[in-house]
Amino acid sequence: MAGNWIVIEEGPVPLRCWMNNFNQESKYVVLVLPEVFGVNSWVRSVVERLADRGFASLAMPLFARTAPELELGYSEEDLVEGRLHKQLATTEQILVDASAVITWLRQQNQQFQIIVVGFCFGGHAALITSTLPEICSTFDFYGAGVSISRPGGGQPSLELLPSVSGELTCICGTADALIPASERTAIQEALKKEDPEGNRLTFVEVESATHGFMCEQRASFNAEASEFGWNLLLGRLNI
Repeated sequence: MAGNWIVIEEGPVPLRCWMNNFNQESKYVVLVLPEVFGVNSWVRSVVERLADRGFASLAMPLFARTAPELELGYSEEDLVEGRLHKQLATTEQILVDASAVITWLRQQNQQFQIIVVGFCFGGHAALITSTLPEICSTFDFYGAGVSISRPGGGQPSLELLPSVSGELTCICGTADALIPASERTAIQEALKKEDPEGNRLTFVEVESATHGFMCEQRASFNAEASEFGWNLLLGRLNI
């Protein structure tokens, strides 16, 4: 089944989202948060892959106020443009927009268990949205900057961990220049401080993987690391 575009209007701005598999019974719905490149063809392929495994899945934009239909590639020029929008995004906007999507999801199926999966800036945003009480599990793939910054300013996003009630898994590559060893250590220590037994909050390092290792369209794609990431995600969900 092919996915399709929908516009969610439950919040302050319209959200052009890509969704799939909402016509079939699914215990989970996965909310996918994109890289700075927007809800592009790769992000849509993630939705399709999740839908093929039985998930209702939806990708939402993170820059709905400045670039509501952003779909970039992976050139240096695309990266520059995407980062311009990233600089204008705020934590409040991320939470308000995610809440609007959750409201819409609940209208489709009150029984959905909501999973968030984010990549790159979407990984950082995923950690932020993990503070919403409706989220049961979150996967933050190489969310850079969480230990040193917060979108829109304020204390680093890691300071939000006490508000996370569900499960959170942070996945980083050991060769990721955007998340150096010092920041990976800070993430690991913050998760362990909040959850010493590691029952809910988990840190996973992927040996030799660089930033963007999950994305087949990036030069940094690592097939072995990507397979590990997908197995981790699907395995944790018992799919």
